[in-house]
Amino acid sequence: MDIFQIPVRVYYEDTDAGGVVYHTGYLRFMERARTEWLRAGGFEQDQLRDEQGVLFVVRRAEVDFIKPARFNERLGVTARVAEIKRASFSCEQEIRREPDGEILCRGLVKVVCVDAERFLPAAFPEAIKELLTHAG
Repeated sequence: MDIFQIPVRVYYEDTDAGGVVYHTGYLRFMERARTEWLRAGGFEQDQLRDEQGVLFVVRRAEVDFIKPARFNERLGVTARVAEIKRASFSCEQEIRREPDGEILCRGLVKVVCVDAERFLPAAFPEAIKELLTHAG
């Protein structure tokens, strides 16, 4: 699978009193990368809910915090599909400091496709399955 990447700037609101990104900030950055990856593939999550009747929910997140990101730094946040199942996929993600590319954080996030009304697992719509299989 290809690696998708977005740029992120660390804002003051992302940091704690010491100017370091608060741990939940890294999860938000990863979420943005997955959302932008879907968008780049032609899918908006609100349209998937309204037109296909499915939502994506995080089932599990494993995060390794390696080095701190700090206020006003530029980061690169990646997403790469690691595993695809009928109703879930796992996404390997990294957050790197730019421009040197130093790895600050790694994550493995399992995302499940669910029926928007019942919140039970649902098979991916065919177009999403195609994106997961062939695009990055």
